[in-house]
Amino acid sequence: MRSDYPDRQPPRRQVPVRAGGTPAQQRDLRAQGRRTVVRLLDAGLKAFETIGYAATRVDDIVRTADTSHGTFYLYFASKEDLLAALARECATEMEALADSLGPVGPGAEGRAQLRTWVQQFVEVYRRYGPVVRAWSESQVSDPALARLGQRSLRRITSKLTDRIGEASRPPGVEPEAAAFAFIGMLERVNYFVLSRGLPVDDAVAVDTLAAVLHTGIFGGRPGRRVPAGRAGRR
Repeated sequence: MRSDYPDRQPPRRQVPVRAGGTPAQQRDLRAQGRRTVVRLLDAGLKAFETIGYAATRVDDIVRTADTSHGTFYLYFASKEDLLAALARECATEMEALADSLGPVGPGAEGRAQLRTWVQQFVEVYRRYGPVVRAWSESQVSDPALARLGQRSLRRITSKLTDRIGEASRPPGVEPEAAAFAFIGMLERVNYFVLSRGLPVDDAVAVDTLAAVLHTGIFGGRPGRRVPAGRAGRR
């Protein structure tokens, strides 16, 4: 088996279209309307991050977006409708990220490729952290949102299963179980760093996650130890 795959180029990641909620989907939006949707989505993310999803009201979102209730309801039916739009964005980005992971070889090039991918995962998770936490903390009662999360998880783990299956993995590593362990480790580390304020430096966390995943799942050969670097909060 080849140690790495220099001739394989990862596919381009899909950028999700920032769409509005139920009212916006019932008509064609002009440029100004699309800009307003983006402003409301960003305001919703900010409010969910600073106040918490459960405590956030539409008042908080429109205040952050510097707009009116009437404008909000032109594009979203409710706070839950806005969360659903953000959840669809998050699912699209996570699935595209899974698609972008090429074959991971056991050598230094494979480890570097995996580290880049882990860094991208962290960036996406940071952007949609409030949405993921609302899912994780059972604050969402909408069955459609729950199904979206389950469907997205299945698609992501399916892609990871394929990559793990073709790798020179250690004995006893079953691809599908390893794929769930892979995504579970990434998600939980980011969840606790973000929601519990654990004093872990970003670069150290990414280096450590990449090293553990590469060696433990992809059969990576341990290389030179990366210095721990900075410690403490971001």
